[in-house]
Amino acid sequence: APLIRLLKVRSVVQWVFPIWTKYCRLILFFLFWLQVPLLEAGDIIIDGGNSEYRDTTRRCKELQEKGILFVGSGVSGGEEGARYGPSLMPGGDKEAWPHIKKIFQSIAAKVNTGEPCCDWVGEEGAGHFVKMVHNGIEYGDMQLICEAYHLMKDILGMEHDEMATVFGEWNKTELDSFLIEITANILKFRDSDSKHLLPKIKDSAGQKGTGKWTAISALEYGVPVTLIGEAVFARCLSSLKDERVQASKRLDGPKMTQFSGNKKAFLEDIRKALYASKIISYAQGFMLLRQAAKEFGWTINYGGIALMWRGGCIIRSAFLGKIKDAFDRNPDLQNLLLDDFFKKAVEDCQDSWRHVISTGVQIGIPMPCFTTALSFYDGYRHEMLPANLIQAQRDYFGAHTYELLSKPGEFIHTNWTGHGGNVSSSSYNA
Repeated sequence: APLIRLLKVRSVVQWVFPIWTKYCRLILFFLFWLQVPLLEAGDIIIDGGNSEYRDTTRRCKELQEKGILFVGSGVSGGEEGARYGPSLMPGGDKEAWPHIKKIFQSIAAKVNTGEPCCDWVGEEGAGHFVKMVHNGIEYGDMQLICEAYHLMKDILGMEHDEMATVFGEWNKTELDSFLIEITANILKFRDSDSKHLLPKIKDSAGQKGTGKWTAISALEYGVPVTLIGEAVFARCLSSLKDERVQASKRLDGPKMTQFSGNKKAFLEDIRKALYASKIISYAQGFMLLRQAAKEFGWTINYGGIALMWRGGCIIRSAFLGKIKDAFDRNPDLQNLLLDDFFKKAVEDCQDSWRHVISTGVQIGIPMPCFTTALSFYDGYRHEMLPANLIQAQRDYFGAHTYELLSKPGEFIHTNWTGHGGNVSSSSYNA
């Protein structure tokens, strides 16, 4: 009973008082460990916070030695999820799942088919890793929408109510999602003085750290999750408000500052650019999940994760159903871009995507996530990249060796200058 009461308190703190969460987490885990000696083999501890997945893995292993089952569950949904059902992503000691499955799936959000947005994710820290990637994708989705808003506002000169109408219309297309829906509501919201509230809000974005964790994990495991990384850095750049104010008075942009094309056609181009970039973001996120599963030996159902995200959570959208379909067609799918549906979707958006980016660059609108998404796509579809020159440079100045296309797996050093040595460094990846 004390443990159940503690978990209930933890849930209220997590959802209702987010500012206190960081400090309460430390206190509550201290209380958890005080109770461990009072627990018996077979008892279950559940952590439903935004915990770092390595901590969850460590706790699983430590408690397993005592016969205690530890579950680290990602929880997403915000205030609405707390009231009407969140998306739940449990992982950890699988012996606990039969005991908590009915409880978890009964309180989770449900999709139209009645399926709960909750299922077992995987071993050890898999649940919290999946939640971390969810939050990283959330960072990317939000930044992409902000870039579309910026293009509408500064290139097309659209008013807030007009933009709200457009986002409302977009929410009836492939972009149907919670974040697009709330963006429409935010754009038309008026303050007590009857003026739009959004322009009054300081353009300096905060963050809790999970997007940063995703970017760090991507670097650690060598996965090019570039869009989420740029979304994190965009928030960092936004925080330099005072510097940006000074820079705006001293740094010149391009001479072209007016858009002279067809406004309606360009709006459709922005929509397609947003959709294509969103596909890249999710493709990268699932690449990271796949690599983590390989690193830790986790068994992850990728289609199941897409289903878990279809309702209750912040990134819920109709689009996720297409991801589930892709993994249903091919559970071993290496990349969403190689699925026929997503391949065709990006190809259909490609001309608009490139037009939006080139126009934004010419007028001087920052689009870090639109541009990195396109760069990733172009890099991924190239059979040959200029990294051969990087390898030659590394070997030239540091004898780091390289491989020949004709001799894969054989590392070679060349005496490029004629006065160097034949000794090379060992091959390694850092």
